[in-house]
Amino acid sequence: MIDLTTIWAFIIAFAIFAYVVMDGFDLGIGILFPTFDVGQERDRAMNSIAPVWDGNETWLVLGGGGLFAAFPLAYAVILPATYPLVIAMLLGLVFRGVAFEFRWRDPAHRRFWDASFTAGSIVAALAQGMTLGALLQGIEVTDRAYSGSWFDWLTPYTLLTGVGTVAGYALLGATWLVWKLDGDGQAHARKLGKIAAIATIALMGAVSLYNLVLRPEYADHWLSTPAIYWVAPIPIATLIVAGFLWHALSCDRHSKPFWLALALFFFGLAGVGVTIWPFVVPPGLTIWDAAAPERSQVFMLVGVAITMPLIIGYTAWAYWVFRGKVGDEGYH
Repeated sequence: MIDLTTIWAFIIAFAIFAYVVMDGFDLGIGILFPTFDVGQERDRAMNSIAPVWDGNETWLVLGGGGLFAAFPLAYAVILPATYPLVIAMLLGLVFRGVAFEFRWRDPAHRRFWDASFTAGSIVAALAQGMTLGALLQGIEVTDRAYSGSWFDWLTPYTLLTGVGTVAGYALLGATWLVWKLDGDGQAHARKLGKIAAIATIALMGAVSLYNLVLRPEYADHWLSTPAIYWVAPIPIATLIVAGFLWHALSCDRHSKPFWLALALFFFGLAGVGVTIWPFVVPPGLTIWDAAAPERSQVFMLVGVAITMPLIIGYTAWAYWVFRGKVGDEGYH
């Protein structure tokens, strides 16, 4: 029987995946923004995310709040270990949000706001990837508190995961534009999607191989018997999805590349789950070590059972209302 702690672990994992799905593609558009022609092409790229970009970050709040409520010890350890990255991410998200609105309201300085939109997107994506890397490489804990240094998060491994996240978000952004645009804009997005796909798959492979030598228990999760028989379908499925993604980007497919890019992320995050399980703060804290009291978990689960369907319903409705190709009229 699955206990409450495990249920909460999956809720937070779902919130993180939903955030990557929802906010990843608009961060990706920001990352790719300098490659778009000034004028109509940039405006149409912006218009494709204008109705939904701010609501997408709801999942980041849910994931962070859920971690604080359900795994308070993990929250108390992870944040001090990654404060510079978290601060950089939040500043990047705030700055890109301001730039998003001001580029329409202040056309005289649009070049500055476009650069700010790109910079904020890259900083936020890089910080998110490096935070994941800092968690996976392990956090030093003594007496249930962080005992590492201020710069433990800055290593070649975290830089690799950070760059991988930037490439992955660029892939999501490119495939989103393949879906939402037509004509020359769509053709340009296909070319960018192929470049981003190659970079994403290569970096996913590099991080996966690095994980095998990063910690002995990670290699056991993937290579020991009988675990290897259960986890082998994940990399196999990833390669299959990568092949279909390349084919969809090479053909006249519109929405299919985006869904395949999401599938690539799903299997990537599934691989992270296999690697790290059952730790929430490797190498010393499991999800059960860091969990809140059972009564607290039950109380919060009731709230999540009410709010999560509402968030999913609102999000689905917003995407349904603004479905279809983007024209030149915009939403501002």
